[in-house]
Amino acid sequence: MTVTITSTDGVHVALHDLGGDGLPLLFVHATGFHGNCYRQIARRLHDVRHCWAPDLRGHGDTNVPNDDRFDWAGMAEDLCAVLDQMGLDEPIDFVGHSMGGATILAAELMRPGSIRAAWLFEPIVFPDAPVAADSTLAAGARRRRAIFPDQEAAIERYRSRPPFDAIDPEVLNDYVRYGFGPHPDGVILKCLPNSEAATFENTDRTLYPRVQAVNATVTVIGSTDGGPPARFAAGVADAVPGAQLVVWEGETHFGPFTNPERAATEIRSLIL
Repeated sequence: MTVTITSTDGVHVALHDLGGDGLPLLFVHATGFHGNCYRQIARRLHDVRHCWAPDLRGHGDTNVPNDDRFDWAGMAEDLCAVLDQMGLDEPIDFVGHSMGGATILAAELMRPGSIRAAWLFEPIVFPDAPVAADSTLAAGARRRRAIFPDQEAAIERYRSRPPFDAIDPEVLNDYVRYGFGPHPDGVILKCLPNSEAATFENTDRTLYPRVQAVNATVTVIGSTDGGPPARFAAGVADAVPGAQLVVWEGETHFGPFTNPERAATEIRSLIL
């Protein structure tokens, strides 16, 4: 089941019900991905949580009118709209990946008291990362192939190329199954290359000093791939009062996708 929720700027957020029983657990996705990418983690938690996942603006089934607002404050507004629509009276648990982790922290600052516990894999909260890094990622996003003859062709191509070649096969199937829509020539990415690039170009660089105001149970996970998200994970954990840092040795920024079993195990220990 998918619910549509009105956010700011005429955005209509798709909120996907990933199933399960119990209190809500909200998954917030990385740039270029979508909420349904986290189904393989969510299904491992169905016995303890009812799992939900929104598509932020320009991603998955959520629109961006006129393609004119990809700043990350807008992403946080989308998440706040979801929380308001859910009518939650108590703080809830979150899982955030990359941009999704930053969005959860930004939403907590907009709507204090939203987080009960948050598991954040390399949240994009950089104290001083060079803007050139965003430009490089944006340029790479614009070069992405958007159209394939069918979903099977997309899966076959991704399986042969990093970083997707290391992703759990079921996660890859979810990424393609829910991340492509129909096109006259086959299927097309729902998060178009220009939308992904614009999201990279609008990274929120004001968030780092503000996360000191977050008052919640937060675990920050960092990989050892040497990229900016991994290098800054410890700094994010230091900046959020009381946050715990966990390092995934030998993993990359795509850790939740390559090892959904480990992710689910750690999330379970945090939220119970």
